[in-house]
Amino acid sequence: MLSISGTDEWRAAHPSATIGLLELSGIDNTISSPRLNAKKRDLEAHLRTIYQGLTRKDFISLPIMAAYERYYKRFDKTYHVLLQVESIVLKGKSLPDVSPLVDSNFMAELDTLILTAGHDVAKLREPVFMDVARVGDQMDLMKSASKNILPNDMIMRDAESICCTIIYGQDNRSPISAQTSHVLYVAYAPVGVPAQAVDLQLERIEENIRSFSTSAHLENRQLISA
Repeated sequence: MLSISGTDEWRAAHPSATIGLLELSGIDNTISSPRLNAKKRDLEAHLRTIYQGLTRKDFISLPIMAAYERYYKRFDKTYHVLLQVESIVLKGKSLPDVSPLVDSNFMAELDTLILTAGHDVAKLREPVFMDVARVGDQMDLMKSASKNILPNDMIMRDAESICCTIIYGQDNRSPISAQTSHVLYVAYAPVGVPAQAVDLQLERIEENIRSFSTSAHLENRQLISA
């Protein structure tokens, strides 16, 4: 089990923030899962029902969405989960098929609206910390080049480098791959997002995983509060 803690700088910069951690091992991420695919179709139908007729303004007024929008606005960005929900509800798009572990997280994100990253534990280097970006920090983005990270953005860093930021997402070193069998999900919740919603996100991810991997072993599930 990974040891993950928050720095004093993170707590000072993001009071009342919550981080959710879910770590599971013993998973086969290469199999196709009819049960998980059926859950995708059910989720798509559910989202289109509960959000039918909503506009961008209506979406942003949802309490959890509003909390993320306030955070992203500080950096002149738009919460990307909002865009993803709109693509399913307003544009009729389907949930993608990436891999069972990635899809399990993405489904839960759209269900709860809680921003969550997924990492291959074998590619992380302890110690691991929840932290804030500082001037001069950089990260090699997933499928992209190195990027200057915006100061004060909430991040996770390990002994090697920054692994993820709220604004720019994950690095290109530790994401889930087909070979991943030991996974860490990190849910990022700025002020205004209830801890109960973060815990529900972890529950949803685990439920999705157990729909195709009943032997998955729970290594850790916890909330870290600033």
